[in-house]
Amino acid sequence: MRRDRLVRALRGEENDTTPIWLMRQAGRHLPGYRRLRETHSLLEIARTPELAAEVTLEPVQRYDVDSAVVFADISLPFLGLGVPFSIDPGVGPVIPRPVRTRADVDGLAEFDARSSVPFVGAAIERYLARERERPIIGFAGGPFTLAAYLVEGRPSREYVETKRLLYRDPATFDRLIARLAQVTIEYLRLQARSGAAALQLFDSWAGAVSCDVFERHLLGPVRSIFEQLGDTGCPTIYFSTGSSHLVELLAHCGADALGVDWREPLGRVRRRVGTAMALQGNLDPGALLGTRETMLREAQAVLDEVPQRRAHVFNLGHGVLPDTEPERVRELVEFVHEVGRPTRKR
Repeated sequence: MRRDRLVRALRGEENDTTPIWLMRQAGRHLPGYRRLRETHSLLEIARTPELAAEVTLEPVQRYDVDSAVVFADISLPFLGLGVPFSIDPGVGPVIPRPVRTRADVDGLAEFDARSSVPFVGAAIERYLARERERPIIGFAGGPFTLAAYLVEGRPSREYVETKRLLYRDPATFDRLIARLAQVTIEYLRLQARSGAAALQLFDSWAGAVSCDVFERHLLGPVRSIFEQLGDTGCPTIYFSTGSSHLVELLAHCGADALGVDWREPLGRVRRRVGTAMALQGNLDPGALLGTRETMLREAQAVLDEVPQRRAHVFNLGHGVLPDTEPERVRELVEFVHEVGRPTRKR
């Protein structure tokens, strides 16, 4: 049951307790990762399977989480598209020559996951060679989020250039999204072949668009990604932030589970999407910065939103914050496993 706990929850099956893993559990708040960053850049770690596997393993060895998530960055497929970029500390991916015209889109290289990002699959394989009890999740960036990085050239709050392209030249925008959707399919297939037990699409910035834009330009490509990953046998998760207005559309995106940020109660999301999708989330990451008592109170509130204790994977509503104390994470994981048991009398 333990190894299958995550997959069973994503498929809506009975479980011994609510499974838990945390976005960005492998990284910024952990001492081992911080030591590695003293001598290696993020890209160096991600592109070195031995180091990436080490970082992936650290939270699994420290906490009783039910799954690892491969240490990588959503920008890595840019390598296979021939797009030079860096990951600047405190900023994120920076693209010196943004993609903003039809010629730019058509000039992107043909993507081959095996030749351009083989180290991600190798990191998964190295993890599985050392850890057989807990599965590993593979992930990729969603089409809109990847497009926004490429068009803006760096993280953005207003997405000025992305929306300029969207509204001035929608055909080129759609062409870019279609290219990125196919890249994502191949990238996630590589991870599934390497042993990933589940696949998550991080479309963190999709909340920046309206329902109309999402339905006309993004829903089809997202649905195509999940449809074409169906033969991998891996359950799939779609996650975005600030996207409460999109929930009814996301119910039809084709994923097995919907990752929810902390802004919307899970019970309300369940009523809006129905019972076909599992839910993942959605404790505010800031709750781990408070006292143990307040954190557990907030975690209890999340669990109470899913009283049947089925089709739910406990997670944060976004990534673990760098200032989070590891002890808080350990306490949270233990609490969720104890309180999340369906036979526990309440």
